[in-house]
Amino acid sequence: MTITLARSHSVYNTKDVESAQERARALKSAELEAFYENMLALGGERFLTTPSSTDALEPLYEDCPNFGEVLDDLSRYLGLALAGGASVNVMPVLLLGDPGVGKTHFGKRLAAVLGTEFEFISMNALSAGFVITGSSSSWKGAKCGKVAERLVRGRFANPVVLLDEVEKATGSTQSDPLAALYQLLEPETSRAFHDEFIDIDLDASQVFWVLTANNLEGIPPALLSRMAVYEVPSPTPDQAAGIAQRIYAGLLKELKLKEMDADLPANVLDKMTEVSPREMRKSLLDGLGFAVAAARSALTPEDIRLKPDPVKRRIGF
Repeated sequence: MTITLARSHSVYNTKDVESAQERARALKSAELEAFYENMLALGGERFLTTPSSTDALEPLYEDCPNFGEVLDDLSRYLGLALAGGASVNVMPVLLLGDPGVGKTHFGKRLAAVLGTEFEFISMNALSAGFVITGSSSSWKGAKCGKVAERLVRGRFANPVVLLDEVEKATGSTQSDPLAALYQLLEPETSRAFHDEFIDIDLDASQVFWVLTANNLEGIPPALLSRMAVYEVPSPTPDQAAGIAQRIYAGLLKELKLKEMDADLPANVLDKMTEVSPREMRKSLLDGLGFAVAAARSALTPEDIRLKPDPVKRRIGF
């Protein structure tokens, strides 16, 4: 049985918070003073988790079968951590692949098996770095960035933070949304990450970074050098069929449909390989609705009503 080992790790120094609170009080910044009060109440220590065995990653080989190369490397890194009694130390991971190959799903499942939290940041909608670094407390409507918020209000020092579609981040001469990543993706400099709103140093060195991109265009070489890049293929037909069966089994359990057959028929599985696994849940949910309405205990290919994809692309997860 795999269990999650946890020890304490300091994310911030409470004495620094006390000093910052005094400054906020002098500036009559009630919002910032209250934020510091919350930081002091929470304390600066967070859990740092490590699975007790590399077996913890085994479920991902089934759930995300097209991520084998990534998982093989992560398994070796986890083995090193366990051998030396240290935390899992990996380079930030860039998952490169077509839309729908399962990059975000993989990040969520990875956080679950590591026993930590998950934070999603869409870089496609990010026109400034403030979402990552926070904005100055002197600005109207200022607040801390998502990295600081996760480290301060979360329970863990090593959350999985996924930056989605990093190649689509846009900026201006005043604000480069990728600028903060040069510091955050380096273990040495990320130990003193400075959020503009909080204005004290945070230790972000234990954050597990997962970045996703459809292609490398727009990602500076200097940033790429800080990451381990993996090309994630679309699942094979056999892998897609296995994914569909697992989603179907999950739906039967979730919906408590005990009268439905436990296994999808072969002709339905064949049809499901035509579906992006991103759309599999909806397709199977609709199919179950048709089958139940017809008082049948098994799905038929006609229950899987595919909609044409307006974008010509390789189907993936």
